Amino acid sequence: MKRGRILVVDDEQSMRDFLGIFLRKQEYEVCCVENGVLALEHIKSSPVDLVISDIRMPEMDGMSLLKEARRFKPDVQFLVMTAYSSTADAIKATDAGAYDYITKPFKLNDIKVTIERAIRNIGHDDNGEKNSDDYQNEIHVEGIIGRSPQIREVFKMISRVATTNASVLISGESGTGKELVARALHQNSQRSGRPFVTVNCGAIPSELMESELFGHVKGSFTGAIRDKDGLFTVVNGGSLFLDEVSELDIQLQVKLLRAIQERKVMPVGGTREISVDVRLITATNRDLQKEVDQARFREDLYYRLNVIQIGLPALRERRDDIPILIQHFIKQSCNDLGRPQLNVSEAAMMIMINYDYPGNVRELSNIIERAVALETSDRIRPASLPPAMLDQVLERSSQVIRAEELVGDSIDAESGATLDKVLEQHERRYIDDAMKKADGVKTEAAKILGVSFRSLRYRMKKLGMDMGPVENEEE
Repeated sequence: MKRGRILVVDDEQSMRDFLGIFLRKQEYEVCCVENGVLALEHIKSSPVDLVISDIRMPEMDGMSLLKEARRFKPDVQFLVMTAYSSTADAIKATDAGAYDYITKPFKLNDIKVTIERAIRNIGHDDNGEKNSDDYQNEIHVEGIIGRSPQIREVFKMISRVATTNASVLISGESGTGKELVARALHQNSQRSGRPFVTVNCGAIPSELMESELFGHVKGSFTGAIRDKDGLFTVVNGGSLFLDEVSELDIQLQVKLLRAIQERKVMPVGGTREISVDVRLITATNRDLQKEVDQARFREDLYYRLNVIQIGLPALRERRDDIPILIQHFIKQSCNDLGRPQLNVSEAAMMIMINYDYPGNVRELSNIIERAVALETSDRIRPASLPPAMLDQVLERSSQVIRAEELVGDSIDAESGATLDKVLEQHERRYIDDAMKKADGVKTEAAKILGVSFRSLRYRMKKLGMDMGPVENEEE
């Protein structure tokens, strides 16, 4: 019994022969053709599960083949091959529907695993995409939690690029988990058995950063009492994560660029270059393109670092993940503090879902840790949350109510009933305003509110609001 039907498309005879032999040994049914035109004819006339195609070929390139083939066989999986210098083309192909890409030269185990994943992926859903749990189980993503579309994209990008050696620039606000992504890229790469080191470029004085990265020789400056290896040498064979890379001064940017280009470093005061093999992962909470435009960051270095970019969404942009994160942090904090697991009152949950989190996931984690430490009942209530949270939630409503007006003799501090009632009034106002802006279309109102359609429908029903006619809408 064959494991799957694979079509190999490459204009190089040696590559076709090599892959044909390798795949047949893996018990796949294999057909090899030399160009996209012949491949398209085969796809039209014969069953194919997976196409492995070179990106750059005469007559019809891999991107054109992908688009044409999908017209006839929308379920066929595509795996594209590209030279290291053409990684951008491969990223475009994955955006156009290719399952993944591999760079030449590749390791046999890498392509073996990728092909097996692609074959398993057949028929997962109408778009040939896996759900977030599949991606999260395929790769080790410690600490990155969520099921929202935005975080699913992050999981997919990690899965695609972890096994490559391409430089990755991670962008996002403080507290969004940039170091977690960098660590996941390393742990799921061929370098996972080698060191992973993090450097915060904003925490080390610029005059010491060069020595930190490249090392120094004895006597090169005051205090250099012995030779010291730099991190590029210490991490050799592994991954170096430069957090807040925008903080590097211009002179050091020049030396970093040369280290990336030449794969060699010169210790401070040294006369001999040292060859290094390091995968560079960088991160910033600034817009690096603007930094380039304002001459604060070198354009050539920017392009070297930004081979592949992974953008992390702010927590307020993926509110559907907040309840999942809350439960995760409650479990974590309760275990750390040695107390029974807590639930969350509806009022407290509503406040936390509607808060904007300028500190993102890190702030939510700290809020939950504080609440678990302060709470005296079996559930987290509004009284255990920072007062600023309630202030912000109320200020965002159409009718501002100061937090002090909610604290009085009429409030039952144990049950939180009065607070629940006030918050329900504000939730109703939010929904009413959104429904008016959306002309009564609930899916549009849900987008305005930043929640799912299913969540909006549940909340309207819970508040006893008029659901209107049943809409023929996807959930």
